[in-house]
Amino acid sequence: MQAEREILLTASGLKKIEDELDQLRTVHRKRVAERIRESMQLGGDPNDNSEFDAAKNEQAFVEGRIEELREIVATARVIDDMDVLTDRVSIGSIVRIRDVENGDDWEWTIVGTFEANPAEDRISNESPVGEALMGKKVGDIAVVEIPAGLAKYEILSIRK
Repeated sequence: MQAEREILLTASGLKKIEDELDQLRTVHRKRVAERIRESMQLGGDPNDNSEFDAAKNEQAFVEGRIEELREIVATARVIDDMDVLTDRVSIGSIVRIRDVENGDDWEWTIVGTFEANPAEDRISNESPVGEALMGKKVGDIAVVEIPAGLAKYEILSIRK
């Protein structure tokens, strides 16, 4: 049997997952159950009831997501704020970098895979950029292979 990958989460990431799980259990389950009841009241041939089929499909999705989130919560290792380094890039670090080629600066938060959201500047420690930044210190240059070639990022600051 293959060993499972460790799921790393920040405290805020765990809270988001727990909030989603609570929402699915308390709101979405009830809404789907009501849709199923309403579709059954439409009568007719159950095999031709597309509303019933759609509601059952939604129920399967909700229950699957609940199970997935339960598993994440049960097996995740939460990165405590005390574990977040400020002398080296680690999960939970907020890293200000500068693109060496064009001089653009920006900030990324390094998170585990389940929390990654590039639109919110939250990148996974397993992404090419995240992996290149891990363990680096202020002043170091991280070299990342991207489709256009190599990108070089200077670490300007690291904070929690």
